[in-house]
Amino acid sequence: MTVDAPPRGLVLVVEDEPAIADLVRLYLSRDGFGVHLERDGAAGLAAARRLRPVACVLDIALPGLTGTEVCRRLREAGDWTPVIFLTARDDEVDRVVGLELGADDYVTKPFSPRELVARVRAVLRRSAGTPEGTGLPRVVGAVALDPTRRTVTAAGTPVQLTSTEFDLLAYLMARPGRVFTREELLAGVWGYAAHAGTRTVDVHVAQVRAKLGAAGVIRTHRGVGYAADG
Repeated sequence: MTVDAPPRGLVLVVEDEPAIADLVRLYLSRDGFGVHLERDGAAGLAAARRLRPVACVLDIALPGLTGTEVCRRLREAGDWTPVIFLTARDDEVDRVVGLELGADDYVTKPFSPRELVARVRAVLRRSAGTPEGTGLPRVVGAVALDPTRRTVTAAGTPVQLTSTEFDLLAYLMARPGRVFTREELLAGVWGYAAHAGTRTVDVHVAQVRAKLGAAGVIRTHRGVGYAADG
């Protein structure tokens, strides 16, 4: 079901358990989002391409195409709509695979619907906002980042990042040379350190490094955390 003229935009929810899907729809609708529900991966992928939602909430264990496969196909097509995974297993390997495919966040079942709504709002703030409250471009080494346009280039070549990857890089580049602990990055970029593991930071750092290639500026300070250093 789709809610007309949603003030916060349309969220695509792909979940095959009707009770969970209806609960997610209810809470997102209460928060001002329009919601379109699909029950399987293929239909969810088609809806994502057709409706252009502001965010996608994907169950991982969907009939047909899995949620991770839906995310992978969207990213391969250049669609960087924020994606939040729902997973029934609190398994680190599953979470890491999901993040490596380009997901922005994940929520483990059973979950608080209010927390899920907060996660959706958080990824949308990250995708639309300007980290650190400034729109001034930043340059560290061969990497240039424009917070206002939300663009990144490495040695002059455009780099496509997810909203979370972008904000992680922007957060580090806002204070070149400063070493941030994983806990500080969780709080500063994700905004809910109590609900996430530090492995989340490591996976996103690895993804950003891979995309920046030889121009990468994120340095690991063993036993401490990460810093942007040219």
